[in-house]
Amino acid sequence: MAGLKMETPRRFDGAVADAFESASTDCEPIFVPFAYFTDDRGWSIMNQLQGVMGPLGQVNYSVQYPGVVKAWHRHQMQADFWLCLHGHVRVGVYREADKRAWSAVIGEKRPGVVVIPPPLWHGAATVGGQWAGLFYYVTRSYDPADPDEQRQPFDGVEGFDWQVRHR
Repeated sequence: MAGLKMETPRRFDGAVADAFESASTDCEPIFVPFAYFTDDRGWSIMNQLQGVMGPLGQVNYSVQYPGVVKAWHRHQMQADFWLCLHGHVRVGVYREADKRAWSAVIGEKRPGVVVIPPPLWHGAATVGGQWAGLFYYVTRSYDPADPDEQRQPFDGVEGFDWQVRHR
């Protein structure tokens, strides 16, 4: 599939719950920027998942070492909400139905939430020389007896380049 068109996820300047509804309706990822709350004591990130957390969901934190690509996987019922709190990751999202792909770097210098509705393929690659910390909420808790997850290799989407782009 030469010439896979790479897009940046659409920016949504509103509530994450509204972004989730839009992402689910359009079956595409959405980036919701956020701001740090700072004062003389330090900084905070607050109220990021208000309106989307439910009783079946699960909160996770994952560390990814430099040079690592964790991809591809997808869910049929679960939506993901990704925030990179330390370092940076390139988020990759792919919609198999029409061969559309999205890529965005998120992290300390580009804070925000990427909303990934089902059944989009998605993954992340660490950007830069330091580890990246990904905080994420999923709308369904992981069930090892019946995981809502399909996997394929990191190079399973032909034409998607996880490497840093030298410009």
